[in-house]
Amino acid sequence: MKTGVAGASGYLGAELLRLLAGHPDLEVVVAQGDSSAGAQVADLYPNLAPAYSDLAFSSLDPAGFDGLDAVFVALPSGRSQGVVAALADRVPLVVDLGADFRLKDASMYPVWYGFEHSAPELLGRFVYGLPELFRHELAGARLVAAPGCYVTAASIALTPLVREGLIEATGVIVDAASGSSGAGRSPSAALHHPVVNESFSAYGLLKHRHTPEMEQTVGAQILFTPHLAPMTRGILATCYGRVAEGRDGSECLEILREAYRDDPFVQVGPKASSTRDTYGSNTVRVTALHDERTGHVVALAALDNIVKGGAGQAIQAANLALGLEETAGLPTLGLVP
Repeated sequence: MKTGVAGASGYLGAELLRLLAGHPDLEVVVAQGDSSAGAQVADLYPNLAPAYSDLAFSSLDPAGFDGLDAVFVALPSGRSQGVVAALADRVPLVVDLGADFRLKDASMYPVWYGFEHSAPELLGRFVYGLPELFRHELAGARLVAAPGCYVTAASIALTPLVREGLIEATGVIVDAASGSSGAGRSPSAALHHPVVNESFSAYGLLKHRHTPEMEQTVGAQILFTPHLAPMTRGILATCYGRVAEGRDGSECLEILREAYRDDPFVQVGPKASSTRDTYGSNTVRVTALHDERTGHVVALAALDNIVKGGAGQAIQAANLALGLEETAGLPTLGLVP
């Protein structure tokens, strides 16, 4: 199937190119990226040279994707909505890696993202692209909104516990740390290596834009605090929920095991999760513990923010939408060391 990537010159776009190079059914024939238009893919990303020796980035233009079977849109929040709207009825499948079509309520965008939604009529047509929680809805989907790294980690750790009524649906706390690649390829003073290295900081306090998406997916009231860790890739989410009255919190790990028993990319176990164990893979490592003393469950999830939290998840969702093998083109084993 002929495939295109909009925003292909960014970190998520480059990861899409890397993973799709090994996909048995999807072939990238168009790579668009305004900031690198005219440059060879192999020059900007030498690691991709063996697969894309003759492919150059072209300027962003929805018409350039005409005739393709699938398009992945990896553009910043606020920018993807115009491109996606132009592609919605132009190609059989559009997978948006941005946040522009994740929320169901268009009125939430000015509050949390600072922009008016330009295509609210499309929101109801999108399927949320988190396969572990919405696998059946993805089959045959034409428009997919793939969630990002923070929401994926927290949702996989918490949703089964909320759905089963084990923890209360109010007062849930999510503390999560991300590698600096989550901010994208464009340099900034706050993400300069001497600033990030040897430091650990919180940001987006009380108002991070992914909070409503997290609440929408998990089905609970959430206080979310993100942190920037001195690493390139990875997300570690540590989530706290109070055990519901009449429930036994010691069931938490078994609930997660049962929820993800048949999921190829979720590993549930008793050991604490580590970002290093997921590096370069589409795998999520999850665990949960019951603290009888305080009456809380602590659930943890670790993943690679660029793969399972981004490009890999988008491909996984596309596989399901197109009727392909869910695991096609996606690595399950992390890179160590």
